[in-house]
Amino acid sequence: MKITWYGHSAFRLDFADKVVLIDPFLSGNPSFASSRDVAVLGTTHILLTHGHGDHLGDTAAIAEATGAKVVTNADLCSWLATQGVKNLDSMNTGGTTDQGGFTVTLVRADHSSGMIVEGKSVYLGNPNGIIVKAPGEPTIWFMGDTDIFSDMGLIAEIHKPDVVVVPIGDRYTMGPDTAALAVKRYVPGLTIIPCHYASFPPLEPNADRFVALVDEEATVKVLESGKPVEIGL
Repeated sequence: MKITWYGHSAFRLDFADKVVLIDPFLSGNPSFASSRDVAVLGTTHILLTHGHGDHLGDTAAIAEATGAKVVTNADLCSWLATQGVKNLDSMNTGGTTDQGGFTVTLVRADHSSGMIVEGKSVYLGNPNGIIVKAPGEPTIWFMGDTDIFSDMGLIAEIHKPDVVVVPIGDRYTMGPDTAALAVKRYVPGLTIIPCHYASFPPLEPNADRFVALVDEEATVKVLESGKPVEIGL
């Protein structure tokens, strides 16, 4: 499997015949360092953790251009349908769907989800983390935007991830100190990829403090925006 980080919380997974985008915030993302055409080429699925603009990103446009299936919580799916997105697969926290060659499970995240539309606040479902499982590939847990919570240990016990993508930026998610504690307490010994930093000024400018705090408790891979990296079991 190849994983590419596009800055902030936007990722691409390439495995088998699948191209999966997670939270494809490309346009307007100051840390997106790639060609948009290259980033979305061949997209088969779009997975969304929640309904904030810096995660919804280019979902509607990519879905229209590629025909990709959008997989996310039921409320957000209903709203995306009103925006013209046609290929939708709704689910909710705790559920698992078979996407043909891999499965998607939505798990808990402690955050919010919604946006202002025509001056009114629109609720877009509960925020989630996402578990991606494919035969012969590492199981990946995208924590989404979240604070630490003790059920992270239960999620890890149930789904047995090999790779965990952890937000570290602070202000809107866990900061480096809390994120490092989450790794040490709930997912030690795994491969950890930090995200949701180095994009906007209020967020952590780099992953240095997080890496230092995790120390030898896990293998931290700090990805370079736009550069694919191979990950295996």
